[in-house]
Amino acid sequence: MRIGIVCYPTVGGSGVIATEMAMALAARGHDIHLLSYDRPGRLRGGIPGLRFHEVAVSAYPLFRYPPYDLALATRMLEVREEASIDIFHVHYAIPHAVSAFLARSMCGGTLNFVTTLHGTDITVVGSDRAYLRPTRFALEQSNAVTAVSRYLADQTHLMFGVKKDIDVVHNFVDTERFKPNDHKPWHKRDDEERMIVHASNFRPVKRVADVVRAFACIQKEMPARLLLLGDGPDREHALAVAADLGCQHRVEHMGMRDDLEKTLQEADLFLSASETESFGLSMLEAMSCGVPCVSTAVGGVGEVIGDTGSLVPLAQPDLMAKAAIAILSDPKRHGQLSLAARQRAIDCFSTDRIVAQYETIYERVLS
Repeated sequence: MRIGIVCYPTVGGSGVIATEMAMALAARGHDIHLLSYDRPGRLRGGIPGLRFHEVAVSAYPLFRYPPYDLALATRMLEVREEASIDIFHVHYAIPHAVSAFLARSMCGGTLNFVTTLHGTDITVVGSDRAYLRPTRFALEQSNAVTAVSRYLADQTHLMFGVKKDIDVVHNFVDTERFKPNDHKPWHKRDDEERMIVHASNFRPVKRVADVVRAFACIQKEMPARLLLLGDGPDREHALAVAADLGCQHRVEHMGMRDDLEKTLQEADLFLSASETESFGLSMLEAMSCGVPCVSTAVGGVGEVIGDTGSLVPLAQPDLMAKAAIAILSDPKRHGQLSLAARQRAIDCFSTDRIVAQYETIYERVLS
């Protein structure tokens, strides 16, 4: 098939999954065309069957905000005409699904597109009064709609009143890239220091300060270090909380990393304190590396972790710390959870398994 994939180039889950999908589909023999306003960070060069098309937005002085949605619709038409695209797959509803509908309207109604919902496009942005109606309209106009968790599909029906069926297709992980190495767990190391990791875009919804608060409790009970991966608006606040709690010397901000898997392979535990999480891709990548996770019990996280980690109430870092300490003080339990997390990633969220589900949806639409 000739497939166009539209996404944001950022490090959020939608951009990561869309880019990984583009590369996986190309490897499976499809002709793939990836569209975005910048080159995605996860996109590797020199992949046969995969082309990147930049969406250029004119900075005309009249426009206070450049009309990216119009530029994208035009670029989608151009790529469709150049490459005879069979179907577009747009990741993140706003404005990509609206742009796809506009592109369809401009070419006489013959453009097929699938919309994948990733979370905040529904739970935060899409629920805004300014975007709710166009988002609902674009979803109804999609040839197919998918959501990355059952939780998100249910929320979409509830918040938008969408009548269209929504296919639940979970996110996936490259289990060959994200896999355990020969790193020894804490109880086999001389210093017995527990390595704890958090990875996110550091937005307020991620509540990174709560991760730091939980870690402050943990490191009082056992030797531990916290590695913060990623970047965003709450970075300085999180580091300030670490200083206030007197554990800044054990908290290291590592910034954006292209080799995320190398850090995860060295970890003993992953912490997430999100206020809302439709899936939790970073946790899945940690699980694939054999790292147990402790997370707030929100959104679709339970669908990801299953019984391979611990879920705690929102905004209670003391309970998060207690759950983490229980795992990090019991080598046998930690080993069991590590093996279970790795196996769950392979059995439920491998690339081939999930990408095949998308291929089935494309074929259904085109038939």
